[in-house]
Amino acid sequence: MTNTLLIAAPRSGSGKTTVTLGLLTALARRGVRVCAAKSGPDYIDPAFHAAATGRPGMNLESWAMPPELVAYLAGRQSEESDLMVVEGSMGLFDGVYGTPRRTGAGADIAAALGAPVVLVMDVSGQSQSAAAIVRGFASHDPDVRLGGVILNRVASERHRTQAAEAIAQVGIPVLGSVPREASIILPERHLGLVQASEQADLEARLNQLADLMERTVDLDAVLAAAAPMQSSHAAPDALLPPPGQRVALAHDAAFTFVYGHLLEGWRRAGAEVVPFSPLADEAPPADCDACWLPGGYPELHATALAAAGRFQAGLRAFAETRPVFGECGGYMVLGQGLEDADGTRHAMAGLLGHSTSFAKRRLNLGYRQARLLADCALGRAGDEVRGHEFHYASVTDQGDDPALVNLRDGRGVALGAGGSRRGRVAGTFFHAIARLG
Repeated sequence: MTNTLLIAAPRSGSGKTTVTLGLLTALARRGVRVCAAKSGPDYIDPAFHAAATGRPGMNLESWAMPPELVAYLAGRQSEESDLMVVEGSMGLFDGVYGTPRRTGAGADIAAALGAPVVLVMDVSGQSQSAAAIVRGFASHDPDVRLGGVILNRVASERHRTQAAEAIAQVGIPVLGSVPREASIILPERHLGLVQASEQADLEARLNQLADLMERTVDLDAVLAAAAPMQSSHAAPDALLPPPGQRVALAHDAAFTFVYGHLLEGWRRAGAEVVPFSPLADEAPPADCDACWLPGGYPELHATALAAAGRFQAGLRAFAETRPVFGECGGYMVLGQGLEDADGTRHAMAGLLGHSTSFAKRRLNLGYRQARLLADCALGRAGDEVRGHEFHYASVTDQGDDPALVNLRDGRGVALGAGGSRRGRVAGTFFHAIARLG
């Protein structure tokens, strides 16, 4: 049976990712068969987890996924592993109010899997007061158990002693204390960390983090804090169906944001995923019967995408007879034009009527529940799908295509119509995670 832990924090910016990556790399170097998952809708961290463990990353999301899907994906992810480490997002209890254990908080995942929580605490600017925070987190939810604390950004031995001795009085073990080391900060971009595939020195950075964890954290105590995971191997029907038997998947530096559980679900349903690269000016393979353009960073590659004549002509020809779907960045590429951050407009595929801009930035962030208004790659008209939206693009021209979905946010507040459809082409700004369950 696989053991599990959840790495969490009282708030964002506490160092969860740094500690998680260091622990994963250090444990893998020890020979521990460790795998990882990310709590919440995040494309970037799972790729770092995969680099650290040598095993594919995965997302577990309590708002968008029904509990049986969380349990199933955890079981699939942890096969042939000794330990699964789940990295939380934001603060441990941060989510949306609503159905209990369907808030999107890391605490939901900890309770669902029976995963003890290792709380990463940024203790800069405090010492004994950290104990009061630990006491509150330890008692806040009876179904969520703290397995230990790792102090982060410790200024000195005196600082460490003051915080650790106070926390010991609460009865929660301190598993380690990490000093301030600016050299291990990973570079960031507007959607989070710069992607793992773009960091040429990633292996060296991960080993540096692992060295740091070995010096400052009791790895044996971390392993001892883990507990047997509660999971399932019964496949639920909340998985999104494959859009075709052979799915042409845009995959390169401009199109990287596709969930691992989505592709695995398609493959297990019997579909074949065939990657192609728009940036290499490749068209969707002609022997495929559906095309999927995922999200990514099209704004950083808009010049190349606009110049990719074979890609654009091939995509248009494909759409004449077979379905094409784009989400977020892929949706932008299906439109008439994309304005980059400098205000330069680049012609896109023109299969849908909208135009988008990064020069007029506006943050769009949050959970989305979508009811489909027409048949498309996500399902049949009337189906409901849950996912999330996270981008800075603004729509400068909506065009006159019919909407694809009616949207509600994570609290159930109506947001109106969204997405577009024209013939066999459809797309949305939101990223689909699972069917409503």
